[in-house]
Parts: sequence; C-alpha cells; structure tokens
Amino acid sequence: MSLNKCMIIGNLGKDPEMRYTASGTAVTQMSVATNRNYKDPQGEWQSETEWFRVVLWSEQGERAAENLRKGNKVYVEGRMQTRSWEDQAGQKKFMTELIASHFSSLERKERDGDGPPPSEPAGQRASQAEDFSDLPF
Repeated sequence: MSLNKCMIIGNLGKDPEMRYTASGTAVTQMSVATNRNYKDPQGEWQSETEWFRVVLWSEQGERAAENLRKGNKVYVEGRMQTRSWEDQAGQKKFMTELIASHFSSLERKERDGDGPPPSEPAGQRASQAEDFSDLPF
C-alpha cells in the first residue's frame, strides 16, 4: 500500500497563470507559500517559508484563475509529482509540483444581505431554516 497526498494552507505569491494545452484543456499554475515558526537551539523564534508550485487542470484551473489573486489564502489538496526534462544545454532538470485535486479560497466573501453565508450552498438555507423566535435571547 502507498499514499501520495499533500494538503497545504498558504498564500498565493502572485496571480495564478492560466494557459491552454494544444488540445484546449486549461492548465493553471500558481505559487503558494506556507510558513513555519519554530524556536532555534538558542531559544529564538525563527520563521521559515516553503514555496509550492501548484498545478490545477480543466474547470478547476479556470475557476482558480478567475477567482484567486496574489496574497489570497488558499487550501490546496492533491498529490506530489516530480517531472524531469533536458534543457537546451542537455542538462537534466527536475521539478516537483503539487497536482491539485481540490482547492478552496479561505478569503472572507462580502455578503449582499439576502444570500446564504459563503460556506452554505445556495438553496440549502431554506431547507434548514428553523423557527428560533421562542428563544430567550
């Protein structure tokens, strides 16, 4: 048995970049920074940033490119993949990427007053409505 699953929460380092393959499939790349704080051997707090190259395909990639911007906080879930190629000088190069299977923006959305909260799918609110008028608060 084996498992290749990665989950990160971080901030976009720049706007997502979308392009299309020759067959017309959308592919979006974005850089996500995660931070880790720790105490060094001298007891001083240190901060460390790790950058992830994230790849999103098809509709998911289009949605990311339309809705995400530099600095946005995101949750990304997927698998790690390393690919290799030879550059023009014949040197073998490697790149490790997080191939996303799911992403969510963790930015707060402005509410327009009438709609359900951003975490609630439209239409669910009415079916879950309860009468709280008799509560003492």
